[in-house]
Amino acid sequence: MKAYTINRYSKKEKFELAQIPEPSVGERDVLVKIHAAGLNPLDSKIKSGAFKLILPYHFPLVLGHDIAGVVIRVGSSVRRFQVGDEVFARLSDFRIGGFAEYISVNEGDLAIKPSNLSMEEAASLPLVALTAWQALVEKMKLQKGEKVFVQAGTGGVGSFAIQLAKHLGAFVATTVSESNVAMAKELGADLVIDYRKDDFEKLLHDYDFVLNSQDSGTLEKSIPILKPGGKVVSISGPPDLEFAKRIGVSFFLRMVFKLLSSGIRKKAKQRGVNYSFLFMEASGDQLEKIASLIQTKKIHPVLDRVFSFHELNEAMNYMETGHPKGKVVLKMI
Repeated sequence: MKAYTINRYSKKEKFELAQIPEPSVGERDVLVKIHAAGLNPLDSKIKSGAFKLILPYHFPLVLGHDIAGVVIRVGSSVRRFQVGDEVFARLSDFRIGGFAEYISVNEGDLAIKPSNLSMEEAASLPLVALTAWQALVEKMKLQKGEKVFVQAGTGGVGSFAIQLAKHLGAFVATTVSESNVAMAKELGADLVIDYRKDDFEKLLHDYDFVLNSQDSGTLEKSIPILKPGGKVVSISGPPDLEFAKRIGVSFFLRMVFKLLSSGIRKKAKQRGVNYSFLFMEASGDQLEKIASLIQTKKIHPVLDRVFSFHELNEAMNYMETGHPKGKVVLKMI
């Protein structure tokens, strides 16, 4: 099959189109013909080597975490899916490979694609939707009337998180550039801050939660806006000891992660708030719940631009430098 590969960690080297073996299908696996694949900053970070201590992949490596397509084969023990089903998924770590014609996926990571979405729209959702779900629902347990600050509200995660937070009944503040203010309001944000004109830390007070997706400076500025007992969940780091224990890294790396997060954890403790790092996980069950919200039009995908399969390098460059509004997707078929 055709697939885009990388042969070493590099920021500058391009993806190479290659012929590689079709993936094998285990008894709990589903073989999917990929119709569309979403691009994510995580792909760029893995390609550059930023996560090589956490996710030590082997080469040649096919990247791509989000897919939508059609089931063409099922393993002997698969009961949830059958040939012909239209599905979508965030691929599990170490089983990624969405920038290809086919992918073998554990059935537990798959969900039936909402019928009111195109393949491209469905492929834009899994990673960002699951990130928002695991942050707002699982970690924050966000309730009606609570206040949450979602950074970068028109990015991939932010555009979904705003909609999910509003569905849960929260008051939502966000930061965007001036050209994206109207879009953020349309997504449901109650308070939209132009980060080029105003400092959010001077405008926001007594918030219950922060979803941090920006740099360490923005993370530190977010701590004082929380009320005592509040919580900041960061998807951009630094990783903490809890995360290190969950992924089962060595004692040495546990100490490294503990040290990396010591500064922000200390600042949080001094303010009487909590810090938590989130590295989202694949979950077909959670995707099913998200799909029901999509099917009933409570939340909708935000798609910036669709590229053809042969334009992967252009698409990746656009995602990295073009500040897309929502998600960038590859169309395979």
